Amino acid sequence: MTPLEKLKAMKMPFAELKGVEFVEAEKDRVVARMTVRPDLCTLHHTIHGGAVMALADSVGAAATVINLPEDAKGTTTLESKTNFIGGAKEGTTVIATATPVHRGRRTQIWTTRLETEDGRLVAVVTQTQLVL
Repeated sequence: MTPLEKLKAMKMPFAELKGVEFVEAEKDRVVARMTVRPDLCTLHHTIHGGAVMALADSVGAAATVINLPEDAKGTTTLESKTNFIGGAKEGTTVIATATPVHRGRRTQIWTTRLETEDGRLVAVVTQTQLVL
């Protein structure tokens, strides 16, 4: 089973609720997209910061899962930091790309860039995942 097939087969209820679709997955890079729906927006039909953070968290966690050691039981987020750069309007698709900073035995650190389809940067998120 490829890493992308593994992610698509996993049950990630909150990611599904947000409409996250994984489109690429390798050990060194995971890419997902999410369309900005009205229920993911704040004022002025712009993506809510919590939706940005939740998308990045789902992608970073998924990246960790496909890099877990054989004996690991799972992962959980220990820390997450978000730099908000710009907005994304309702109807826009946001692309989230996670790449590794550190993949250790007990923790993994991932940076996720969130951009609109036309390449405008929305946010940069760095998260630390605990290997369970």
